[in-house]
Amino acid sequence: MLTLTAVLATGCTASAPVEPSDTDPAPLSVPDPAPLSVPDPASLSASEPVAGCGPGSGATKNDGSLTLATDSPAYPPWFASDDPANGEGYEGAVARQVAERLGYDSDSVRFVVVPFADALAPGVKDFDFAINQFTISDDRRSAVDFSSPYYAVAQAVVALRESPAAEARSTADLVRFRLGAQEHSTSLGTAAATVQTELPGTAYATNDDAKEALLAGEIDALVVDLPTGLQISEELSETVMVGQFSRSTAAPDRFGLVLEKDSPMTTCVSIAVETLYDSGVLDALAGTWITDTAGVRVLD
Repeated sequence: MLTLTAVLATGCTASAPVEPSDTDPAPLSVPDPAPLSVPDPASLSASEPVAGCGPGSGATKNDGSLTLATDSPAYPPWFASDDPANGEGYEGAVARQVAERLGYDSDSVRFVVVPFADALAPGVKDFDFAINQFTISDDRRSAVDFSSPYYAVAQAVVALRESPAAEARSTADLVRFRLGAQEHSTSLGTAAATVQTELPGTAYATNDDAKEALLAGEIDALVVDLPTGLQISEELSETVMVGQFSRSTAAPDRFGLVLEKDSPMTTCVSIAVETLYDSGVLDALAGTWITDTAGVRVLD
């Protein structure tokens, strides 16, 4: 665990239904402008493979196969049954769809375990792309490439049901509480930019560690992305979704696939993602795997 006094002190369907008033619209599955300049995918059909990217192209780490990466455990709603290769959960399904658009069937795809921070570190990668709720940001672009975004999401706050933090209705109400989040995540940055907390915050290696800290009373509230927060509040009956940060105070994160810097696959993967967006596949997958977030209270 790392104490983040400097970071947090300088600015930083649910198990118990929340009031639907004062809510932002549900996050879109994809924000409007793509972060990369890629060829217009409109001319491609939803099932047509992206040219020059498939088996035999020489663009992947191992010609003829596609190597994908994510962390372990692989959490819902992003993956299902802790098995990223089964094509279930939102990111599991997106990964499979992208692979198919690139011309790789499930027998030609393998997953490797790569910790969140390692995937974002500079240097040579042993995967073609990683998928693990990686927020696209300018500072990260110096080390890795990102694809066009496949999901946009707000950050949210989870607390123990009987905790005073559960009664927070605004960011001002959170200033007296100890906040925690996964290290290297943008949840920490969002908290720092949104809450003028009076107490040190703590970063944890994984969301599981952060959840345990919340249950043990080491922190008063946990900051996570909104779908993960809803999943936690459904999974742990002693917790409740407090609310989400307003997008007027903190723009929603835009998740992108991570690739090695200057990877030959970056444009290929971005075209595949944009084709999925244009054809409505990303919205359909979000509707299948991610709990409706429209009624979650906004913490102004």
